[in-house]
Amino acid sequence: VQLQASGGGLVQAGGSLRLSCTTSKNIFSFDAVGWYRQAPGKQRELVAISTSTGITNYTDSVQGRFTISRDNAKNTMYLQMNSLKPEDTAVYYCTTRTDYGSGLSEDYWAQGTLVTVSS
Repeated sequence: VQLQASGGGLVQAGGSLRLSCTTSKNIFSFDAVGWYRQAPGKQRELVAISTSTGITNYTDSVQGRFTISRDNAKNTMYLQMNSLKPEDTAVYYCTTRTDYGSGLSEDYWAQGTLVTVSS
């Protein structure tokens, strides 16, 4: 499975960006898709996740500003980011998960896309 992320860039605080992540496999087939980010000097953190059962979750710092979605016909997931803040500056990664039970899962990651928010 290959994932291709795009859409990062430089934006002023308060602005918006939409990240895209296209998968080589039917996106319907994954149990979950999500976005992580890693800021300089910090650990990678989960930003948003969307499960095949329709559940979405966001880290507290982006709740109400970011929206994760997917277009099954295009095998693409999105992260709409509004009201961006300088602390949102990070490399963003999309990922997919397939669960096989008994604690076994298969994860795939895209290369990161850099989001820089200027103050």
